[in-house]
Amino acid sequence: MARFRSLPSLPAAALLVALALAPAMACAQSRPVPDGGRQAPAGAATAEQGAGLTAEIMYRLLVGDVALQRGETALAARAYFEVARDTGDARLARRATEIALAARQRSLAAEAARLWAELDPAAERPKQVIAGLAGGTDGRGSGADLKAELERALAEAAAGSHLGEAFVQLNRMLANEPDKAATFRLVRSLAQPYPTLAEAHFAIALAAYNTGLDDAATAATAIAAANQALVLKPGWEPAVLLKSEILGKQSTERAAEYLVDFLKSEPESKVGLSALAQVRIQQKRYADALAILDGLWQKDQGNREYQFGMAMLSVQMKDWKKAEALFEELQRADYGDDGIVEFYLAQIAEETGRYELALERFRAVPDGERGWVAKLRAATVLGKLGRVAEARQYLADLPAVTVQQRVQVRQIEGQILRDAGDNAAAYAVLTQALEAHPDDPDLLYDVAMAAEKLGRLDVAEAKLLRLIELKPTNAQALNALGYTLVDRTTRLAEGLALIERALALSPDDPFILDSMGWAQFRMGKLDEAEKSLRRAMDERPDPEIAAHLGEVLWAKGERDRARDVWQSQLKSAPDNAVLLETVRRLTR
Repeated sequence: MARFRSLPSLPAAALLVALALAPAMACAQSRPVPDGGRQAPAGAATAEQGAGLTAEIMYRLLVGDVALQRGETALAARAYFEVARDTGDARLARRATEIALAARQRSLAAEAARLWAELDPAAERPKQVIAGLAGGTDGRGSGADLKAELERALAEAAAGSHLGEAFVQLNRMLANEPDKAATFRLVRSLAQPYPTLAEAHFAIALAAYNTGLDDAATAATAIAAANQALVLKPGWEPAVLLKSEILGKQSTERAAEYLVDFLKSEPESKVGLSALAQVRIQQKRYADALAILDGLWQKDQGNREYQFGMAMLSVQMKDWKKAEALFEELQRADYGDDGIVEFYLAQIAEETGRYELALERFRAVPDGERGWVAKLRAATVLGKLGRVAEARQYLADLPAVTVQQRVQVRQIEGQILRDAGDNAAAYAVLTQALEAHPDDPDLLYDVAMAAEKLGRLDVAEAKLLRLIELKPTNAQALNALGYTLVDRTTRLAEGLALIERALALSPDDPFILDSMGWAQFRMGKLDEAEKSLRRAMDERPDPEIAAHLGEVLWAKGERDRARDVWQSQLKSAPDNAVLLETVRRLTR
C-alpha cells in the first residue's frame, strides 16, 4: 500500500543545523588580521580603540560581528551604529555607514554617515555619502560605480591596516547581490591587485562557492584560490573550512580525506573536527561523528552545542537511553530556546512507548512554533493511548489561527483515526477539510492516501493527479501515485514512469527507492529489485522496506536471507502490519 505521510518527528536534517553552530562559533571566535597570521578575538578590530569598553558594548559588537558573518547586513549595520553612537567612535560609524549602504538601508546609512561626519569632521567620505543620499542616489557617488566604490574602500582599508579583514567581509557585504556569477567576477577583479594576500584568495574562493559550483571552471577556481590562501597562511581555519565545503560539493569522501589529513597536523583544531563531524553525518557514519563530538565535549564541557549534537546523533542512532540522558543534562543546564530540549525529550518518550510521560512532556513545551507542533503531537499520543474521543476534542479546542494550523489539525485528526483503524472516519474528516481548503497540497495528498486505504483508487488517483498538476516537481506525490499504480493495478509501465520521475527529483529518498524496487519486483526484475531495495534499507532501515526486500529474496529462493532481513526489523517493529502480513503470507 502507498505509505501515508505524517508530521516529522525526529528529523536527521536537524543534526547538520545543530552541528553547524560549532564551527561557525569557532570561526566567530577568531578572525584573521593581516599581521603575520596572528588571530584576534571577534571585535578586536574595534575593541583596540579603547580599553574601557564595557561587557555590554562588547556583547553588542559581537552581535554585529555574528550578524555580518551570517549575511544579516541590516542587523549588523544597526548594531555597529548604536555602539558608535554610544562610544563616540568614528571608525565604528564608518563601518556602520558602509554596511548600511551595502544592505541598501538608506535612512540608516544617512544617519550613520552624519554621525561619522560629526565624529571625524576632516573625513570627506561621509560628506559624499550624505550628498549622494540627499540627491537620490545610493550614496556610492555619482554613477553608482560599485566596483570603483569597493576599490576605494579596499584602499582605505589597506591604509588603515585592515585590508585582510575587508576581504574577509567582502562577500558578506555583497550577500544581497542577486547575480552570484557577476559577484564572483567582481570579487576576482577586486582581488587581482593583491596576489600575496591570503584573504584576497579566500574572498575569490568564497565568491566562487556562492555560485553553486555548477560550472567546472568555477569549481576549479574555487579550489585553486582556497589552496593559495592556505599556502600564504598555512593552517588558517576559515580557509580550511571553506576548502572542505568546496570539496564536499563534489564528494563527501574528498572532503573527509582532506579534513583527516589536515587534522594529522592540527589534531586539536575544533573547526576541523566539527567540520569532519558534519561530513561524517552526511555520509551517515553517525558513530564516527558521535566519537568526534564526544572528544570535543570532553575537552570543552562548557560548549553545549557539542553536547546537543551528541544528543541528536544518539537519537538518529536510536540510542534512546544515551539521548535522553544528554537531553536531560541540557535541560538542567537551561540550554536552548523555544522548548527544543523539552520537545525532543517528549519525542524520545513517545518513541520508547512511554506515552503518559510523552504526553506530560509535550504539554510542558512552551508556546511558540515548536509549542504548536508539541500540542499536535500530544493529540497523537492521546490516540496511541486509545483515548481517541479525548484526542479529537483536544484538537477541536486548539486555537488554530492560521490556515496552515487549521489544516494541520485536520491532518492529525485523520491520522489518529487511521491509526485507530477507522479509515472511513479518517477519509470523512480529511475530505471535509479539503472542501474547506480546496487545492491545499497536503490535504490533497492525505485524502488520496485515505482513499487508497478504502480501495477508492479512482479518488486517490484523481487527487494525486491534481496535486501533480499544481506541483509538478512534488516527488512524494509522483511516488505515491506511481506506487499505487504498481501495487494495486496492472498499469506497471505507467507507475514505473512516475516513480522514475520522483527518483530523478529525489535520488536518495529511501521510500522512493523502495517504490522503485517494488516496481522492478512486480515486473519480474528480481536482481534490479534487490539492488534498489538494499539501497533503500541502507538509507533508512524500515519495516516496510524490509518486508519488500525479504519478499524479493524469498522469490529468488534465498529464504534464509529473507528471514534474516525480516527478523532485523521485527525486533524494533514487532507490530508493523505490512511486515507481519508479508511474513505470514509467505511462511505459512
